Amino acid sequence: MSAEAKPVIELANVHRIYETGSIRVHALRGVSLHVGRGEFVAIMGASGSGKSTLMNLLGCLDHPTRGTYHLDGIDVSGLSRDQRADVRNRKIGFVFQSFNLLSRATALENVELPLIYAGIPAAERRRRGRQALAAVGLASKENSHPNQLSGGQQQRVAIARALVNHPSLLLADEPTGNLDSRASVEIMELFQLLNRNPDNTVVLVTHEPDIAQFARRVVVMKDGRIILDQPVRQRRDARVELASSLYENPLEVTLS
Repeated sequence: MSAEAKPVIELANVHRIYETGSIRVHALRGVSLHVGRGEFVAIMGASGSGKSTLMNLLGCLDHPTRGTYHLDGIDVSGLSRDQRADVRNRKIGFVFQSFNLLSRATALENVELPLIYAGIPAAERRRRGRQALAAVGLASKENSHPNQLSGGQQQRVAIARALVNHPSLLLADEPTGNLDSRASVEIMELFQLLNRNPDNTVVLVTHEPDIAQFARRVVVMKDGRIILDQPVRQRRDARVELASSLYENPLEVTLS
């Protein structure tokens, strides 16, 4: 298999066991998962299902107790904390439920942060930061501070920040959790648009079945295992929904 053909995510029989004194929690139980380049996958599961542990492993925030994890061809299973941090900065873009923006920094300065950590020169940081903001439709907001932006716009800044390093994997953890219904669909429209680029691999962690329907594939977890892994049969098209009467006047819909 060529390097180009390798999955972006390749988990093989991964276990994660946490031990605190006499307490032993088996959070993941033999999870195997392949995600190819350009896929859009939603991971679902109830509280305690293991999806948060899986997200932490996929994001190189944690490591397996047993089993292997290859990210974009790199075996990250046994890396040290510092080595995992380096892989995270180069290979993964994170989007969280809370936007995690610096309140005193402009949108552009927030987007540039990963490039500062990567040691990119200032002029190149600014060029790439502006390019990322333009990609999420916020070219005119580069000098705005977070308190001058709507929730949906703040999440778009967070997505631009996640994209600015051209990561192999965009990992989104409940990215619509703090947004109203229209802003949620707008963010999913952006993910679907980004996913049209065959190099953009998106993994979305959510507890909302209606949000998972925007993905191309859904993985369901229970008790630390994957119990379902299948294509989304009736995929929602965010662009079509935003063009419909449902979102043309959201206040009228809410009050009717």
